[in-house]
Amino acid sequence: MTKTEIIQAAFRVWGRDFYKNSSLSSLAKELKVSKPALYRHFLSKEALTSAMTEYFCKDLADSIRIDFEQAMAAADPDEGLYIIIKALSGYFGRNVYSLVFNLTNIYEKKIDGKTISERIKSHGVDMEIIRHVIEKKYDSYPCTLHLVLATLIFNLSVFHKTSNSMENTPTAEQVDAISPAIYETSKKGLGLSPDKIDSIDYEKLEAILKDKLEIKIKNDPVEPLFKAVAEAVAEAGPWKATMEMVAKRMGLSKSSLYGHFKNKKDMLRRLFIKEFKSIIDFARQSISLSQDTEQQLYLGIYSIAVYLRSRPEILIAMDWIRTRKLDLGKPEKNMEIFRLFEDLNIESMQKVSQEERQQISHWILFLLINVLTRMEKEGAEYTPSIRHLYKFITLGLGGFKK
Repeated sequence: MTKTEIIQAAFRVWGRDFYKNSSLSSLAKELKVSKPALYRHFLSKEALTSAMTEYFCKDLADSIRIDFEQAMAAADPDEGLYIIIKALSGYFGRNVYSLVFNLTNIYEKKIDGKTISERIKSHGVDMEIIRHVIEKKYDSYPCTLHLVLATLIFNLSVFHKTSNSMENTPTAEQVDAISPAIYETSKKGLGLSPDKIDSIDYEKLEAILKDKLEIKIKNDPVEPLFKAVAEAVAEAGPWKATMEMVAKRMGLSKSSLYGHFKNKKDMLRRLFIKEFKSIIDFARQSISLSQDTEQQLYLGIYSIAVYLRSRPEILIAMDWIRTRKLDLGKPEKNMEIFRLFEDLNIESMQKVSQEERQQISHWILFLLINVLTRMEKEGAEYTPSIRHLYKFITLGLGGFKK
């Protein structure tokens, strides 16, 4: 058993459940060795995870180095962008466990992004090449590059989920088919009319929604019990949040919580169902304020952003389920959580299947929660970021041409 074999096994074992349980005991069981045998190679779990990070950075750099050099040299920036997307989607399409590691340890900023970039650069690949290629043709606002990469991550996550990649290794043909769709979405978004998007009076729509939210908060206060659940999840994550933590916040005994919830799973399920219902209800009321499709889409996106910004504990809790698996059971039949955007009269959504329309709605919500959590962590300006998000969703990079 070599160090490399241990590292590769750790990617598989811990990645299967999205690093919810990254114990050395589970790794030793997979390798059919004792924990002391692992300690002969790595003095601690921290040493092993550090080695995993270094392995990931080198493996990724080795895979994309030539492609990134070609992308930087390409005369056409769009060709360069396609080369980059193809290289990254190819690597993560072939390596589902590397994608999971990226999502849970890097994308969620458990590992400092600057440090990761420096490590990858030490292996011969400067990730800033992506920004340089985009800036040759497009205005690179702070969130533009982030949205392109988030779109790539989202599509790869959907690919691996539908392909059940942890059980069935994707074929080369399946992996090759990923990049064109990611490229088209990044370039064109939903393909709406630039003239209509540019004619929207954003300030007017935002002012209306601000007034509506103030009324909603006044007339629909947060239930203390669900607020306590949300705060516990935001603090510890859904797997480590306990009924004891909720009870302590409420000044109750754990046994008294069983009068409200059957168990922890029921507690989390009811929290998310309640919040999704509140969000969708508020968004649908906001959408109804206009008959114009482009305005309706912005009203829906901005209203969710405003709602979640007013409930930071819910935003953090939802970010946990943005990239990880959380089994809360089957959703209620009539919840229609992801039909918010499907029902809008957007031509590009009406031409595809119901499953594809649902995926587009998922993509919009994924980007929205992604941007909101990034804004909270980095202190980015609120309104400009949502407007840039909307422009990317509707027009892709085409909305940022120089």
